[in-house]
Amino acid sequence: MPKNVHEIRDPIHVFVRLSNDERKVLDSRPFQRLRHIHQLGLTYLVYPGATHRRFEHSLGVMELAERVYDVVTGKLTDDVRNEFPDVGDDRKREYWRCVLRMAALCHDIGHLPFSHAAEKKLLPEGWNHEALTAQLIRSDEMYPIWKGMKIDADDVVKLALGRKELPDVDFTPWETILAEIIVGDAFGVDRMDYLLRDSHHAGVAYGKFDQYRLIDTLRILPRVPTDVETGFALGLDEGGIQSAEALMSARYFMYSQLYFHPIRRIYDIHLQEFLLEWQGDDGYPTDVEGHLRLTDAEVMQGIREAEQNADLPGHLHARRVSRRKHFKLIYSHNPIDAAIDTEAGRAVFRALSEKFGADYFRHDRYRQGGNAPEFPVRMRDGRVSLSSTISAVLTHLPVVDLDSVFADRAVADEAKRWLRSHRNEIIRSRPEGDTDG
Repeated sequence: MPKNVHEIRDPIHVFVRLSNDERKVLDSRPFQRLRHIHQLGLTYLVYPGATHRRFEHSLGVMELAERVYDVVTGKLTDDVRNEFPDVGDDRKREYWRCVLRMAALCHDIGHLPFSHAAEKKLLPEGWNHEALTAQLIRSDEMYPIWKGMKIDADDVVKLALGRKELPDVDFTPWETILAEIIVGDAFGVDRMDYLLRDSHHAGVAYGKFDQYRLIDTLRILPRVPTDVETGFALGLDEGGIQSAEALMSARYFMYSQLYFHPIRRIYDIHLQEFLLEWQGDDGYPTDVEGHLRLTDAEVMQGIREAEQNADLPGHLHARRVSRRKHFKLIYSHNPIDAAIDTEAGRAVFRALSEKFGADYFRHDRYRQGGNAPEFPVRMRDGRVSLSSTISAVLTHLPVVDLDSVFADRAVADEAKRWLRSHRNEIIRSRPEGDTDG
């Protein structure tokens, strides 16, 4: 007898299951391309085990999305059930379950080679990987699959991207909740899976948290009166607050210890510079066929060729990647310098560039926008409150602050010595509004 359910082994979730129709999405070219896109770019040059791909991450996101959907739709209070009548209609409830699974599965199909490494500078203005994802979901290649499944491609796009990426598109309150399950700041399953999966493959413990307890306590709750929006949001029962704290803490530690590891970051910069020269004036293709033709394999072939031929575009950057001759870290953020000048790294970069030449240095700056996101919490006595009033851990969670300067190996040692002797005159208090250094 033909199989109606297909099982895929997964190191994080044990099994991921798909129906025959869903298997057609998995077998499509846009999704199969993710087998050749590294989840963490060139991170495997620092953490050798981090060779996993967007393919398995997307399967994991689908698995978690279904699990959250079944929990939150199975434990509704009367006020929530009245607000979202689709949940009480078996046909509509199953429709949205299918759409959610496919949106979760396809949410990353627009990623460029090596994921985030060069997206911001390589794509034309107005484009990002989310826009490419939407284009692929609506493409002629995917349309017959959605038609056969009797689901609307636009519904898949909405849930895969969310309101932030589609500010001009109308979302119903129900669609807003479902998109939040995938890409929400607080409990988006995209984040849950990549923390667990990246931690597992990199061989670190920072990204682990109790996913089972957390998901079992998730609820659709009314927003508290002090919130800027009305209506409902994804929140949790008070019994899950420690699991939520673990999730937010895992995110902080994974960013500070893995995603923003300085050598991982400088490889991203070298890769970005290679891609910009390798692509030339044409830039990255935004048409469906052009996007589907480019994976990590083509980029690595380009790096290998450029590394061996000084006449090819990107030769110098290719050598830095392939021969592990990356720029060396000579300055990084520290609280002592930041107390004097919040943009100390910029001042160091400019001083070194003036002394030795700008081509010898790279500056990497990122500061997280805020602490843990707010979400509603239902107390044991039935009241709903903001997470910030319940959890001191979430309120005081540090923000990730990255401020690094890297130097070409040819001048790194000399630059480091010079910086050590001139640090006090470079890093100094500045008048308010003065950022030029």
